[in-house]
Amino acid sequence: MIEKNQKIKEEERAVLVGLVQQNQTQEQLTEYLDELAFLAETAGAIAVKRFTQKLQHPDSRTFVGKGKLEEIRQYLNGRDINLVIFDDELTGSQITNIEKELGVKTIDRSDLILDIFARRARTAQAKVQVELAQYQYLLPRLKGMWKHLERQGGGIGTRGPGETEIETDRRIVKDKIALLRKRLAEIDKQAFTQRKERGELIRVSLVGYTNVGKSTLMNLLSKSEVFAENKLFATLDTTTRKIVFENTPFLLSDTVGFIRKLPHHLVESFKSTLDEVREADILLHVVDVSHPQYEEQIGVVNKTLQELKAFEKPILTIFNKMDLYEERTFDEWLDDQVKQEILLELREKWERATEHNCVFVSALERKNIDALRELILNKVRDLYQVRYPYKTLYY
Repeated sequence: MIEKNQKIKEEERAVLVGLVQQNQTQEQLTEYLDELAFLAETAGAIAVKRFTQKLQHPDSRTFVGKGKLEEIRQYLNGRDINLVIFDDELTGSQITNIEKELGVKTIDRSDLILDIFARRARTAQAKVQVELAQYQYLLPRLKGMWKHLERQGGGIGTRGPGETEIETDRRIVKDKIALLRKRLAEIDKQAFTQRKERGELIRVSLVGYTNVGKSTLMNLLSKSEVFAENKLFATLDTTTRKIVFENTPFLLSDTVGFIRKLPHHLVESFKSTLDEVREADILLHVVDVSHPQYEEQIGVVNKTLQELKAFEKPILTIFNKMDLYEERTFDEWLDDQVKQEILLELREKWERATEHNCVFVSALERKNIDALRELILNKVRDLYQVRYPYKTLYY
């Protein structure tokens, strides 16, 4: 089998490419490319240039138009740049055509995310999930990747060794996918048994867009050390801790962050990890309120929760990074009264939207954490009363 060799090496220099398509604005594309640059940085690459184009539909052969591709080629000529990253998913033939024109390794957003997941996977479950997603990504692209080995034209004499190798590779990849699914099912069965053994404790899960501070909040609430850093997908594996607030015990889980344009095969592979979300009694939706597009990120998370059939659960929205919000919103000329009015307007807006199921905190500076604990405690106690009305065990 031909192994897919598109992994990002340390400190690669890259250019980013994106399209403004139907129902999309230039401002949205700029935001998407900002996120793509952050993804590249997380994977160890430096984005040195961006190329954008307005098209109704992507070009079937090279995704961007011929003129734009030539512009990119001229920019790359003579420069120390060895990677081109497209913000949308490319077909195998598009990757082959683009690489032929540019002479530089080309990947898409899905491949970049898969690379990050592969780097971050620590447990056996995460490693199998990532490997399964990689093979599912590779399978429909085999033909395009083999294009350079196929004979051109049609008719007699055109069925060369390339085509035979493609079929051999397809069979090997399909067998590997079946084997990984079987192995994942066994791991899932063990994980399910472990979850069942947790008893009657209320289960609370942290959810949210990637890099909003879930792991930092997990550390604060559980007083334990969970890996946290300012990079996308710092956490892949679900971490669960037993918490006790005022003699009331419950389980708190940290889960993988969501992101827009998350590859569907990656979501499929990680469904078992997201079982913690589906089986939770309460969801804590953590939001980076300092992010310029935080409302759009809320929409991405809500849509994912709907797909997981978890949107109807009790949800507490935690607006995190209020310190950064104030830093980015307030300038030195604003007086204190105006600042308070802006903060009040923000709180009232989201209290109405969440029916008062929200709190504003700064996990990094430990601001308003006591109010967060009280909000969680009240929700947990309410659920215990509903579920076990005759028990007074918990408080």
